[in-house]
Amino acid sequence: MAVPAQEQTQQNATPPCVQPPPLVSWQDYEGPFAKAVGVFGRKLERKEVHPPHYKPGAKLCTLEVKDKFILFVGDTIDPVTFLSAGFNSGISQAENKDPSYGQGAAGYGKRVGFNLIDQAQSDFFKDFAYPVIFSEDPRYYRMIHGSFGKRFVHAVEHVVVAHREDGTAMPNYSEWLGTTSAIALGNVYHPDHRRGFAPTAEGVGSAVGQDIGFDVLREFWPEIARKFKLPFRDQNEPRSPSADAAK
Repeated sequence: MAVPAQEQTQQNATPPCVQPPPLVSWQDYEGPFAKAVGVFGRKLERKEVHPPHYKPGAKLCTLEVKDKFILFVGDTIDPVTFLSAGFNSGISQAENKDPSYGQGAAGYGKRVGFNLIDQAQSDFFKDFAYPVIFSEDPRYYRMIHGSFGKRFVHAVEHVVVAHREDGTAMPNYSEWLGTTSAIALGNVYHPDHRRGFAPTAEGVGSAVGQDIGFDVLREFWPEIARKFKLPFRDQNEPRSPSADAAK
């Protein structure tokens, strides 16, 4: 049975969904400390996307459950995560936080291990569990264009305004519920942590503040890289599945 010309035109007029740019690799940086810059850039860009405003009617492809799980795993095993755990554990040991862990190599090892668990469960709740429950895209949508003030506000407000899987706006449930869940669960194996509403609220506020800092850095990372003359791949044009298929 032949499809009417008008109906076929309407079907063909629907643009395909677009994929975000490919993950930054070490090969995208060719200057001094190329690997270090590449690893750090990959950590930032794993959780950011370009909104598809460059093409009228274009929408991001839906982020599937498996994609969220891959995002969680990628963040958990990222080299920057291990470096961060080591650095934070060193500060904690110097300040003798969690004194029941002790000092010396054994105490430092315990702090590193539990710090990695802290980060893993935070990533699990914020990148996978709650985004799946609420059909939320856990990534940051970079604004790219606009004044510094508008882009800064856009980055800061991400902790309260997130996006659904199709790119439309929604409350950022995973940020607040995920952070609170991770801190509450952490109290189970951090015997020296203060309990109660006030310490938990303080911990949530500190974690959310760190996330705001990372989102601001994600927003301005291309400009920072170019300012310091770091070789940085231009990623203004997301790929489309049809373009990939044509290769």
